[in-house]
Amino acid sequence: MITLQQMLWLSGALFAIAVAGIFINRKNIILLLMCIELLLLSANFNFVAFSRYLGNIDGQVFVFFVLTVAAAEAAIGLAILVVLFRERRSINVADISSLKG
Repeated sequence: MITLQQMLWLSGALFAIAVAGIFINRKNIILLLMCIELLLLSANFNFVAFSRYLGNIDGQVFVFFVLTVAAAEAAIGLAILVVLFRERRSINVADISSLKG
């Protein structure tokens, strides 16, 4: 049986990895999007853990809303990435500011 403390440790580890990934790598957009997805995943782990611990289903329902936002963020982020790559032949974050119109 997985305890609440184990779920919170896993969530904290995912959050720390995501924050470290954002601060260490600031040049590649794909890795930044993956780190944002990890942040949302760690929040989902917290929702599920506390929902299970408290015996309330509200946290698990809220996870579906977070997953919807994560899917929309991934789709829009990848669309912007494709446009950036077509225009500049690069996926560096520094090249995004050159798209100002």
